[in-house]
Parts: sequence; C-alpha cells; structure tokens
Amino acid sequence: MKVLLGFSGGVDSSIAAYLLKKQGHEVVGAFMRNWDAMLNNDYLGNPTISDSQCPQEKDYQDAVALAKRLDIPLKRIDFVKEYWDDVFQNFLEEYKRGRTPNPDVLCNSEIKFGPFLAYAKKNGFDAIAMGHYAKKVFYEGHYHLAKPKDSNKDQTYFLCNLKEEQIAACFFPMEDITKVEARELAHELGLKECESKHGSTGICFIGERNFRPFLENYLPAQKGNIIEGETGKVIGEHEGVMFYTLGQRKGLGIGGISGHSDGRWYVYRKDVLKNELHVAQGEDEYLLLSDESHLEQVNWVGDRKKEEIPCQVRFRYRMKDVPCSILLEEDGKATLHHQKMAKAVTPGQWAAIYSLDGVLLGGGIVASCYRKGECIS
Repeated sequence: MKVLLGFSGGVDSSIAAYLLKKQGHEVVGAFMRNWDAMLNNDYLGNPTISDSQCPQEKDYQDAVALAKRLDIPLKRIDFVKEYWDDVFQNFLEEYKRGRTPNPDVLCNSEIKFGPFLAYAKKNGFDAIAMGHYAKKVFYEGHYHLAKPKDSNKDQTYFLCNLKEEQIAACFFPMEDITKVEARELAHELGLKECESKHGSTGICFIGERNFRPFLENYLPAQKGNIIEGETGKVIGEHEGVMFYTLGQRKGLGIGGISGHSDGRWYVYRKDVLKNELHVAQGEDEYLLLSDESHLEQVNWVGDRKKEEIPCQVRFRYRMKDVPCSILLEEDGKATLHHQKMAKAVTPGQWAAIYSLDGVLLGGGIVASCYRKGECIS
C-alpha cells in the first residue's frame, strides 16, 4: 500500500517509517507545519529571535536528514491556517472562560486526521500512518483504538476525539513496540539525528517555552484577589485566573498568613466572572474531589448504548484511569458517575473513555463536576 506517514524527525516517526517499509508498504514522509512562530507573534517582545531558530525549523532539518537515511521521500505540508482556525482559536476561547483546554487532542482530530488525511486521499495514498503509541483493533463490529504494548507511552488519550473513519484509515506501527526498543532500534539503524531526542513536552505549539508570557501575547492578564475559601478573606493577589489550574500549589505567592498553619495552599476554584482565585490548605485536598462529572461534545465510536455502562476514564494524560459508569445523553452530552472520588477533574479537559479491557470508546470535554450533588466547578 502507498502510505503517507506523519514524519516529525523524532524517534517514533522514524521507527514507524522503518517498520512500515519492513511490512512492504511504499512510504512517503510528510512534515506538518502547523505553527508559524513569527506570523503568530510568538516572539513578541524579543525581536532578535529569527524564524530559523524556531525549534520546528530544526525539527524539519532533522526530518530531511532522517528521510534520506531511511530512503523515503519527504513532503512538507503547511496547515498553519487550519491550525489557527480550528485549534488555536478554540484554545484561546476556552482560556477566556477560565477552563483548561488540551489543544493536542484537537490537533489530532482536526489536523493530523483531518486535512492531513484529506490531503493523502486527494494525492493517491491508500492510507495514512502516525508514530503514536496506540493499537488499532476491531471491537464489537467497529474500528477502535486500544492501549499499546508500552503502557508508559500510551497516547490514546490524545486520540479520544477520533471518528471511526479516521481510525480505519490509519496505520499505527508503534502499537507493539516500546519506547526503549524504539531507541535501541534507532541506534542499530544509525539514525543519529533522532537518537538523543527526548519526547516532546508541553502544549504542541508552545513546546518547552514559558507558558505565561506566551499566553499573554494573546490574552492580556488581569490581576485579582486570592480568596481563602473558609473565611472568604483576601490573602493575596493572583497574576490572572487563566494562568492557574485546579490543584496547583506552586507559584501562588502566598504563605505565612497570620492565623493559619504553614501547610501548603492549593487552588480549588476559579471564578472568572469575579476574577477570583479560591484556595485552601490541607494535604487531603478534599475540595478537589468529585464523584460525578458532566461531559459535552462527546465523541463515541461504535454503537451508542441506551443504558448506563461501566468504563474506565482518564481525565489527564498521566493520571491513572478512574473506574466510572457513563450514561450517554442527547446533544453530545454524557454523565459520568465516579466509582471512587476523582481529584482535580477540571472543566475544559478531555476525558478519554475506555472499556474495562482497555479499548478506547471515545471522549468528551468536562463541562462541570459535582460532589454529593453539589456543583463544585
């Protein structure tokens, strides 16, 4: 088959190319350019930085060298406008609402498996492929994703918004290989450009740069009061509600408050309308716990169940799955009942929903959370 592979110049996409060729496929790499640092005012306040210094440009040069070593053609495809319109604008709107979005989920469903897949079909490719650690399975009569061999690198969370037709059109060569094995194989193949690279961290278009000054380029910060939840007293000043997350303890700038212990403070509520940050003390972090959450914009793969069904839910990429039951509702909504208290479930985050045996059923955006019938966020 003729396969268009998302090729970033890292270990995973390089080994994915090698494995696909080994399986007999005709492989063409495609470097996706989704962000223009200069055009998008990424470096406002630092005009000495040139586009040639952008990490994405360095990645592209590595991709060119690696494609040559792997003996595959390499295309460079520009999705900057699509990314701005369909991912980044959503990201900004969510932050304006005081929510915590994950644009990497939308980047996959709206770019890598959207315009990229359309480009592949238009240009005569039989399928696309990605270097994600995920396994494609046929489950209850439908194509789904499932957890891969390397549970530590499982990236199915970021793929929870994919439709069945997107999954069916893609190969996932990394499904039965671990990251350690991939690095060892890269060394054996002499792929020196990707051997020493670490996996990407942070939000896709920000990378490892400082988040706060980046966001201030687009959403000017507004300082406000930090409120002690028990007494309602003002105990400090925050730098902008959007910069804080539920459960955050570091960087609050408060401590040594008269009448309080030396215990660490944590954020348990953000009031966007009043521009207030609510904090509390306590290692049990009880105010962050919820036993129910409501989802919106639910993506469901396969047959929709009318009854409430047991499932496992991952509310953040690196957190453990929470045993839940889900009831699918009308208008893309759903209710999750947590079988045990879940901590810091945050509006705006994606919830990835799995069957009890690890098959990805879909996902949705957290709209609100409850504890003992009371809405807490």
